[in-house]
Amino acid sequence: MNRYPWWKNATVIIAVALGFLYTLPNFFGEVPAVQVSSVKATVKVDQRLQGRIEETLAAAGIQPTGLFFDPNSIRVRLADTDTQLKARDAIERAINPDPADASYSVALNLLSASPDWLRSINALPMYLGLDLRGGVHFLLQVDMRGALVKRLDSTGADLRTLMRDKNIRHGGIAREGLTLVVRFRDAETRDRARLVLTENQTDFNLVERQDGPDLLLAATLKPEAQRRIQEFALKQNITTLSNRINELGVAEPVIQQQGADRIVVQLPGVQDTAKAKDILGRTATLEIRMVDDEASANPATLQAAAAGNPPPGADYYVERDGRALLVKKQVVLTGERLTDAQAGFDSQTQEPAVHLTLDSAGARIFKDVTRENVGKRMAIVLVEKGKGEVVTAPVIRTEIGGGRVQISGRMTTTEANDVALLLRAGSLAAPMEIVEERTIGPSLGADNIEKGFNSTLWGFVAIAVFMIAYYLLFGLISVAALAMNLLLLVALLSLLQATMTLPGIAALALTLGMAIDANVLINERIREELRNGATPHAAIDAGYERAWGTILDANITTLIAGAALLIFGSGPVRGFAVVLCLGILTSIFSAVVGSRALVNAVYGGRRKLDKISIGQIWKPTAGTK
Repeated sequence: MNRYPWWKNATVIIAVALGFLYTLPNFFGEVPAVQVSSVKATVKVDQRLQGRIEETLAAAGIQPTGLFFDPNSIRVRLADTDTQLKARDAIERAINPDPADASYSVALNLLSASPDWLRSINALPMYLGLDLRGGVHFLLQVDMRGALVKRLDSTGADLRTLMRDKNIRHGGIAREGLTLVVRFRDAETRDRARLVLTENQTDFNLVERQDGPDLLLAATLKPEAQRRIQEFALKQNITTLSNRINELGVAEPVIQQQGADRIVVQLPGVQDTAKAKDILGRTATLEIRMVDDEASANPATLQAAAAGNPPPGADYYVERDGRALLVKKQVVLTGERLTDAQAGFDSQTQEPAVHLTLDSAGARIFKDVTRENVGKRMAIVLVEKGKGEVVTAPVIRTEIGGGRVQISGRMTTTEANDVALLLRAGSLAAPMEIVEERTIGPSLGADNIEKGFNSTLWGFVAIAVFMIAYYLLFGLISVAALAMNLLLLVALLSLLQATMTLPGIAALALTLGMAIDANVLINERIREELRNGATPHAAIDAGYERAWGTILDANITTLIAGAALLIFGSGPVRGFAVVLCLGILTSIFSAVVGSRALVNAVYGGRRKLDKISIGQIWKPTAGTK
């Protein structure tokens, strides 16, 4: 009657064993580390870089406790913070000889001290939030006016092209504040221009003005267009920051909107605040310029340019194959005209390539430029942190229309994917500045962990003392089931790589209190059956069976509330909800299946059972009515 089949017992044993294995990494803590990642889309971390780092550390007399390679970074685990700082300086000097043009980010970080055999089975500790691990908190103010100015400057260039295409003569297009002003000599031309702009620029309100002999047409953005541009700028900046922060190797960073024009960035575990600020401020964009073929063909001019004296109106670059060239400063087209960028292959050579799609204005500009410069070279320049790099400089063979452009030339498939990603979300849509910076030290985080751990521990102890005193052996079994619940919950959070914060610890303590309710229901049901005259075996069986419906109903209602918090909440509320929902699932398993397995192990082997240890059972006396 009170025996589980072998597969149920095996399920409980395996669950507890796996729970122990995946909980174990959380007890090893973290140790200092140095993380190396690329800061350029065209520079990758590879095995050769790993070899250079190993040689550098050996030459500096530094013995790492571990070195880990993945496609995005190389992480060096070290014994203490002094060795960490020494290793960072040595690696920085070795792989970034020119600090002003660094190819790699060398950042301080923390890594789990778990042994390699645990890492081999993907047993990793939970991520800890900013309040537990320490780190940095930034509040960024997005310059919404700057986003509008950027759009107006871009539209000004579009209007010049549009006027030229429609053969409308004007006296100049200038931006005055947040207004584009177009000058005309006569009213008839202004009326023609107004009609064209009304058809092609629907986001603008047009007002006629006069300035002396000049007739003006003033274009201002409509309120709904301003809101749309500003919302796009905020979302684009959040996307860009997410891509940039990945280089720091930050576990579960928080990047979210606050209000109408601010972004909150929280980076748990980041020790190098300067490096974090540098990453946040990075931008990347694409520029298309014409190559100065005449100057590039002159060896003396190239030599002077290499020495830092390029001719006026040109910049000096070196292509990937090592050939030097001079590129005109005038930008023909920028990445703002991109609507999409996808990695693919050249249809003729089958080499990896990036396929760009331009908007209508960009397509017109590109078509005109290629038509007027057939036989000349055009440079595709990727600009990051003020430093430009020529990705490719092909010769224009024919006019290119349709708004489809291809970048290729000595790229790997991975590089093509990275460049496409960078161009899709690599530049900030509006300027930002840090208006608040707060650093939470690891010591404060450790204090929070200690307090949270103590609150959970003493809550568990208090429950255990009460349950054992009140239910005796069945109370001890309930405490064992509660410990199983805690073990499985921490293991699940670790396996899912969830982020534990102070609200999460509160949910953990709450889960313990709620989980014991199921055992109380079961124990009281068994007592009730005993009072009604059932035999101990029958009371145990009926107690678990009849308490199951109540336990399920109570936990489902709580799970619905937790799911609502998970769906509609954000930040700390969501972290609380994750732990609560997982805790409900593990508590059902441990209270119903786990505790029943223990009860069966103690009493199930006895064919004749006279009594069970479940505390004092009150029975009505004969004289009671």
